[in-house]
Amino acid sequence: MKKKSIDVSLYILSLLPFWVLYGISDGLYYLLFYIIRYRKDVVLDNLKNAFPEKSDGERYQVAKKFYRFFPDLVVEAVKMRTMSAKQVLRRIELLNPEEVYRHFAQNKGVIGVTAHYGNWELGIYRLSLMTDHPRLVIYKPLNDKAFNEVYNGLRSRFGAIMVPMKQILRHIVRLKNTPHISMFVADQTPTYQDSDYFMEFLHQETLVYTGTERIARLTKNPIVYCHIGRKEKRGHYFCKFTTLVEHPDDYQTHEITQLHNRFTEQIIKEQPEYWLWTHRRWKRKRRI
Repeated sequence: MKKKSIDVSLYILSLLPFWVLYGISDGLYYLLFYIIRYRKDVVLDNLKNAFPEKSDGERYQVAKKFYRFFPDLVVEAVKMRTMSAKQVLRRIELLNPEEVYRHFAQNKGVIGVTAHYGNWELGIYRLSLMTDHPRLVIYKPLNDKAFNEVYNGLRSRFGAIMVPMKQILRHIVRLKNTPHISMFVADQTPTYQDSDYFMEFLHQETLVYTGTERIARLTKNPIVYCHIGRKEKRGHYFCKFTTLVEHPDDYQTHEITQLHNRFTEQIIKEQPEYWLWTHRRWKRKRRI
């Protein structure tokens, strides 16, 4: 019953035109930033630790830009419930899809890596529309089962296959030597049971997932980074593909994990306002 209620509410809201939704976003910006101050202490603290070289004023401006972008992300996620394929194609441009297609032409699977940057959710839709080969989206299940089912239904509208992290191995083994893409959002915070590897990320000791690297070594598949950035026009994005790893066996243990996290770090440094600063990315500390 809860799932149906959430889905119906989402459907009704998604019927609103973009100009109305962006009007709501404008109001949410002032509400979240100036009145509710939604996780503002978390955001400013994250920015202070990530950019010690910036002044308080500079970090405040980054925070302000982030809060201006964040409500857009929310209303765009709502709109995804009824967004057509044509609208998706118009709103997110693939700059170089041939970088993925060349791996498919060699009968290889592709391990896609992205981050909570730009509109990664819309990126799932665009990825689903770029090929008929299997598209797996690796996700960490939410605690709320109703929300989890709604989100998975939303993300799979154009053919993506939602795969819980703990089931990824069986799916990828089944697709061995078959062109496909498995998409990892690799900047999530793992539990101590999921990873014990720390590295410096944005000037902070950070517990990171090593699953992308492990899957790459097992399958020998290349790793392609999907940089989903925002264009100047509101609600429009681009996706640029970069092959970070052609042959996983050429790398030492943890080198691949370092590589894709460093790539994410550089993207964040260039335009920090489009990363999800509200999450508590550094809550895990090294155990003594």
